[in-house]
Amino acid sequence: MILVTIDHVPGKTIKKNLGLVRGNTIRARHIGRDITAFLRNIVGGEIRDYTKMMAESREQAIDRMVEEAESLGANAIINVRLTTSMIMQSASEILAYGTAVIVE
Repeated sequence: MILVTIDHVPGKTIKKNLGLVRGNTIRARHIGRDITAFLRNIVGGEIRDYTKMMAESREQAIDRMVEEAESLGANAIINVRLTTSMIMQSASEILAYGTAVIVE
């Protein structure tokens, strides 16, 4: 699967537009990580547990978007975007979306 953040795939021609595809995940914070984050906030620096959790969440959202595109018969997704939003105080949604296409 080809993923690009632009509206075309360089060197390829879009033969068919299959429409919007998306994948998301919602992750909640962990109390143990919150304690670590609180302490890190006092002294400064990266909160590695949260960095790892967000990276895994982005990959999962992208994987789900790709699965949806493959089910439509796509071989590429153009205009790929990622967005994050807070669902509630201790949970965030990561959404990946783009346009599924067939390219040659």
